Amino acid sequence: MNNNFILLLVALTFIGCKTEKSKLTGWNYNDPKHGGFEVNSNFIEQQTPSGMKFVEGGTFTMGRVEQDVRYDWNNIPKTVTVSSFYMDETEVRNVDYVEYLFWIERIYGSNYDNGSYPEIYWKALPDTNVWRDKLSFNEPYVDHYLRHPAYQNYPVVGVSWEQAVDFCAWRTDRVNERILIDNGYLWDDPEQVDEDVFNTDAYLKGQYEGNTRRSLSNLKLGVHAYDKKAGRDKSAIRTVQEIDGILMPKFRLPTEAEWEYAALSLVGNSDEETIDQRRLYPWDGDGVRNPSSKNKGEIVANFKRGRGDNMGVAGKLNDNGDLTAPVHTYWPNDFGLYNMGGNVSEWVMDVYRPLSDQNAVDNNPFRGNVYETYERDEEQFLVEKDSLGNLIKRKVTVEDNIDRRNYSQSDNINFKDGDFDSRLSTSDWLNDGTSNTTNELYELDKTSLVSDQTRVYKGGSWNDRAYWMVPGTRRFLDQKQSTKTIGFRCAMDRLGTPSSNLKENQRNPVDWDSKSGK
Repeated sequence: MNNNFILLLVALTFIGCKTEKSKLTGWNYNDPKHGGFEVNSNFIEQQTPSGMKFVEGGTFTMGRVEQDVRYDWNNIPKTVTVSSFYMDETEVRNVDYVEYLFWIERIYGSNYDNGSYPEIYWKALPDTNVWRDKLSFNEPYVDHYLRHPAYQNYPVVGVSWEQAVDFCAWRTDRVNERILIDNGYLWDDPEQVDEDVFNTDAYLKGQYEGNTRRSLSNLKLGVHAYDKKAGRDKSAIRTVQEIDGILMPKFRLPTEAEWEYAALSLVGNSDEETIDQRRLYPWDGDGVRNPSSKNKGEIVANFKRGRGDNMGVAGKLNDNGDLTAPVHTYWPNDFGLYNMGGNVSEWVMDVYRPLSDQNAVDNNPFRGNVYETYERDEEQFLVEKDSLGNLIKRKVTVEDNIDRRNYSQSDNINFKDGDFDSRLSTSDWLNDGTSNTTNELYELDKTSLVSDQTRVYKGGSWNDRAYWMVPGTRRFLDQKQSTKTIGFRCAMDRLGTPSSNLKENQRNPVDWDSKSGK
């Protein structure tokens, strides 16, 4: 990000001598005498976030490629296209999550004697009791797995889907706050609390009343690079905006299609647009051992080989992990992503439906859209904030979208699978001739094993057989629940061109002779 800034500053220095004009109207860009319309024509491309890998999008066959041993028939193969995106190199670690908890406790407190909202801290705590088993001694993991330094580089578990989503939102704000501090727009403010906490959306909407250090005019960007008087004109002073390309897009969970595409990493066994061989796991072949001469026969992921065998015989521990393992223990796949098979299963964004394949669209398929808009003050038409500094959102209404063709209502989770139109039959009509419009098709424990709060998780874990490491397999769990086998990693949208020219995004062949993957 700093390198991009330097290039931007240097370029604007030269542009100051020659004003760029609009090809459409002939008016000057970045000129206060012509109204000051700003254009960042020196933006190169989106920077790769720290700890993430660039995943170049493409077309692939999503769904089951292994035999359906459970006869669920819930993931019929289908061809889809996934846009380019970024994904964490590894699962989120214990040390990462403990940093998150530390920040929450420092800002909101863990009890009402040292904070205003201790419930935020308790809501974020992972459930360490997931390690308990009625017929197993796992108390050491209950007591130590999350916080002991011996486990700090292990994947965090006991985190629900909802907690993972909250973590992604927190990461977005902390990363963007750090960017603004490092580039001189904000003061470092470790004392911020409650509604004064930095929030990316609030900052971009002009609703953040925090520790502003200097404006863009002080750095002579945009309109201020062309008129010295603009630096003394209060109307010319503004905060960073999206048009500057400085702030990162939001961190989020990957969609099921993104996760499966990234796990298969077919980019590593293709020639032009021809795939050399069918890939069962996130690596070549149909086995689970290293094919190289130096490390021949070593297990390439952490999983359960058979009943009672979680790590092999002492002296030659085949996968060196009876439970989870450090996130860099095994080899990365061809996108540079670790543990896309084995170690822990991972949450994805999608709401589970057994017949998702029948309704999937070709491009970026996803089920779970609930559209929202900002709540605004009726008098001043300003976006409202809550007591935690977050902008208040509400669901869009049918009245909001009266002339819209692509959607009308906010909640589209049930579209074509669970909504009234998709289940309409003679049994839906009541005795009095009226129609029963309630959604009873996916009511947990009543008419279905799933609900609108049931989320997909992907990949095999340390406690699963190799079958579940096939990227096409899928399982589900309620978004409020957690287990000792499910973790998560974050993703981020790729803005602009689907390919990248940055050096750090150029793919290197996987080195099977080095466990570091370097």
